[in-house]
Amino acid sequence: MSDPGTRGLRVGRSVVPADELDWRFSGSGGPGGQHANTANTRVELRFDIVASTRLGPRQRERLLERLGPVVRVVASDERSQLRNREIALRRLEERIADALHVERTRRPTRPTKASTERRLEGKRLRAVRKRERRPPDDV
Repeated sequence: MSDPGTRGLRVGRSVVPADELDWRFSGSGGPGGQHANTANTRVELRFDIVASTRLGPRQRERLLERLGPVVRVVASDERSQLRNREIALRRLEERIADALHVERTRRPTRPTKASTERRLEGKRLRAVRKRERRPPDDV
């Protein structure tokens, strides 16, 4: 298992070097006994979008718009600092990928002839079914 602190952050097709990531470690709260009190297993990973040298202008603009100047993720899920580092790096990659994702614009299309016929046939069948449920007209 490689150390997540030495590998870079994948942003689109490029890789941000590890020295642009700011790692901080602290004691994790919650249960865990002596281990939780002595080990700094909680991981905070920060990425400064403004100061990054590897982002293109469009990437930087989109990230600043959607995430702000600094992206911060925290992981304290596991007892191991190494696993928490992997989790934090994965979460940061996911947040950046989500922010960079561009939704395709929807082009409205006309319904096909077959779909229109299916819709109208369904309406006719429902009308017949409802008509059959009515009490007979005895006038």
